[in-house]
Amino acid sequence: MNRRTRPRILVPLAAAALGALLGAGSAAAAPAAPPAATCSISGVLENGRVHLSGGGFTPGPAYVFGSAGFGGTVEIAQNGGFQVMNVPNAEYTVRQGGEVTQCSGFKG
Repeated sequence: MNRRTRPRILVPLAAAALGALLGAGSAAAAPAAPPAATCSISGVLENGRVHLSGGGFTPGPAYVFGSAGFGGTVEIAQNGGFQVMNVPNAEYTVRQGGEVTQCSGFKG
């Protein structure tokens, strides 16, 4: 290659490579999506009742309701989690705003 041809080819290639690197860096720096809210039912106690716990919620009030008729408001902590101890063994759902989260772990 002669000296006049090199810059005409190399400058656009270098610019394209730099643009690709900068684009990849900005994609990596994009904020992550908030975690999906989860809820689970843990071990059955001797009295047949269970514990509920969850995470990934927005701090503030939420409503827990179960298939056995139990329901009530819980306060979601600043870390997005909650615990409800010693409730009837049933299927549970947590509602917060327009979002509904089904609790996993029910064994009827």
